[in-house]
Amino acid sequence: MICLTTDEVIRLHEKLLSATGGSPGLRDQGLLESAVWSADAAFGNVERYPSIEEKAARLSYALISNHAFVDGNKRIGILALLVTLDLNDVALQYSQTELIELGLAVANGQAKFDDILVWIYNHKLD
Repeated sequence: MICLTTDEVIRLHEKLLSATGGSPGLRDQGLLESAVWSADAAFGNVERYPSIEEKAARLSYALISNHAFVDGNKRIGILALLVTLDLNDVALQYSQTELIELGLAVANGQAKFDDILVWIYNHKLD
């Protein structure tokens, strides 16, 4: 499985803000590292999020919820989800409106990790 590193998330965030606008900057390195590492959490030799769909959902949720960046937390959370799945050959079908609604729902506390995971499976192409 290919998972994003902290440095890769930072570079994606920079490119995202260049393309879409917003205030650059990392608010809290620790919160970013926590978000990225949370997707690889394990207890002993048992991964908490063993599938790539679970890892992508966890990363997305943590990036949006942790607010590690000055701006663009929802956007980087959704982009990281899409990139992680794409790097691992998981194809989705969705509209831009659905992506926006997902990011807003997580940011507003209306959607959690499990909701993102269900969203992935509902939009996954076989």
